Amino acid sequence: MTASPAAATPADGLRFAFGTLTVLRVRVTRWDRPAARAGMVCAPLVGLVVGLFAAAAGGVLLLLGCGPLLAAAGTIAVPAALTRGLHLDGLADTADGLGSGRPAEDALRIMRQSDIGPFGVLTLVLVLIGQVAALAGAYGTSWARGAAGFAVASMAARTAMTLACREGVAPARPEGLGAAVAGAVPARAAWGLAAGVVALCAAAGLPFGPYAVAQFTAAALLALGAAELLLRRCRARLGGVTGDVFGALCETACTAALVVLAAGRGTG
Repeated sequence: MTASPAAATPADGLRFAFGTLTVLRVRVTRWDRPAARAGMVCAPLVGLVVGLFAAAAGGVLLLLGCGPLLAAAGTIAVPAALTRGLHLDGLADTADGLGSGRPAEDALRIMRQSDIGPFGVLTLVLVLIGQVAALAGAYGTSWARGAAGFAVASMAARTAMTLACREGVAPARPEGLGAAVAGAVPARAAWGLAAGVVALCAAAGLPFGPYAVAQFTAAALLALGAAELLLRRCRARLGGVTGDVFGALCETACTAALVVLAAGRGTG
């Protein structure tokens, strides 16, 4: 009888999370289910770190007099650089697979191809324009509030990935990141973590007044809701999740959060 892998330590989880979700030079020492479980629980922390780095880059550009639009573009470029465009590539591949209208096996084959089709290109363009436009408006009102908002969006986006790893969500393929992490996180832990992240997002709005608290809360909730709708679609069409699907969930959630944060800016 094969012994079960030893429980993962917090350090194992952090290595797994940063080693698989970013290009930071982190040595992943374990690739088993306990490490995957701990790693995906740490995904929101990865989002927070990436979001803060990105917001800092936007702040530097604003200090240099580059203006809100260029600062927003620079901010959005940082997560792309820190992931080598992994999540954006996943978004494009998922759009091509779902947009093809083909059976699951053919859609998964399309998603594995190295080129990007018309659905992927269109989705990438619209998402990136939407993210930059929403963040530029926030920066134009207040860099501090825009920076906090982007950190909230980034953290919520990675929380959507944690929720997609909950028990009951199957991998669409027997190999790859999706197979490694799908179903690894207990459902109660995943939803509890999501509730905690929403509360933290609400707290991030406290320095900016009650309207910001409500807006940051709504941004986190809508981000997770949008990702959950996409996850359900992918499970129905593809039979489960893949690494590309995780990238698509992340970018979808981030975009939804930024759109909410852009709505009614300057109010409150």
